[in-house]
Amino acid sequence: MQRYLVKKFATVFFLTFCPKKFVLYCPLVDIPQTIPAEKYKNILRLSLNVPSKKYFTFPIVLYILIIIFALFLISYLFLLENTYKNTHAIKQKAHDLGFEEIGISKAEFLNDEAKKLEAWLNNNHQGEMAYMANHFDMRTDPRKLVPGAKSVISLSYNYYTEAEQEDPKAPKISKYAYGRDYHKVVRKKLKALLQFVQEEIGDVDGRAFVDSAPVMERVWAQKSGLGWIGKNTLLLTKRKGSYFFLAELILDLELDYDGPVKDHCGSCTKCIDACPTDAIYAPYQMDASKCISYLTIELKDKIPSQFKGKMEGWMYGCDICQEVCPINAKSKNHQEPQFNPRKELLRKDRQEWEEITEEVFTKLFEGSPVKRTKYAGLKRNIDFLKKA
Repeated sequence: MQRYLVKKFATVFFLTFCPKKFVLYCPLVDIPQTIPAEKYKNILRLSLNVPSKKYFTFPIVLYILIIIFALFLISYLFLLENTYKNTHAIKQKAHDLGFEEIGISKAEFLNDEAKKLEAWLNNNHQGEMAYMANHFDMRTDPRKLVPGAKSVISLSYNYYTEAEQEDPKAPKISKYAYGRDYHKVVRKKLKALLQFVQEEIGDVDGRAFVDSAPVMERVWAQKSGLGWIGKNTLLLTKRKGSYFFLAELILDLELDYDGPVKDHCGSCTKCIDACPTDAIYAPYQMDASKCISYLTIELKDKIPSQFKGKMEGWMYGCDICQEVCPINAKSKNHQEPQFNPRKELLRKDRQEWEEITEEVFTKLFEGSPVKRTKYAGLKRNIDFLKKA
């Protein structure tokens, strides 16, 4: 079949494009070079349909192969150029939407990470987060989430603010929860990016993820070159620290892929030394069941008494390992109005928090990620701190 196709291709090419001069330099055996070009082409037509070395000589085969290779090379270069343009356009649009860092990885099975995740789960470091064991195949292979996936686009969105709660004795809330729920804010922008891809590039299938599906966000961010996973198990960027949300866009579109960056933690152990509950029990190792963020948000039962006096005043989330990290000295205020702190939240003193009612809770945290813990959960946390 291939021989037949090559013959047909050569026939069409030579009968259409070969000038007299070119034909005379591609002689067939026993054919005088004085034969007119038109008659020469007729002989060539016959020779291409007869599988005989007498009529089909090496020079013609060589020319055909060169032409085929040239066409293949042109197609390949066009594909590379197209891939580059698509990659550049997507990254530029992401920046326009407010994303700070954008990196791209090839969608593939995470072999090493799958083994680490399995060991982590076997050690029950997930606590009551049973969902971490669900959809293991999807969590370790993005092609299970998006059939035919070729690229994982990782993006970061800054939420850092220098603002602090005014009363130093008031129960504390993690900075990421000062403003509007990031799931809604970032997802809207990510969907806008997906829409841009589908409108500008064409028939592209994909899905947007913002901490809402079985996706190993930090792993993909590291593979995509956004930063490295620090000793506190958070993603760190050399220029902007770790105060940012991660999001992913998984597409069935091939793009230019980025590579991982160097780990810059060095010999520093400040995050490990500062963790009051020993959740960071070793470099790059986290027992989530001991993390204050887990205890104040994910845990639905009573907070174990073993953590009394170790919560450092946190009633929702925890920023300790980020606050002590030297890399975060480079963090800069975000530019997202929806993440601006609610003034009433910053002004409340310790007594006001201890006496908070469900009505005040509902009004204060409307559209906030704090609503996830519900009034009963936040009150439990405040009461636990009060008794400590």
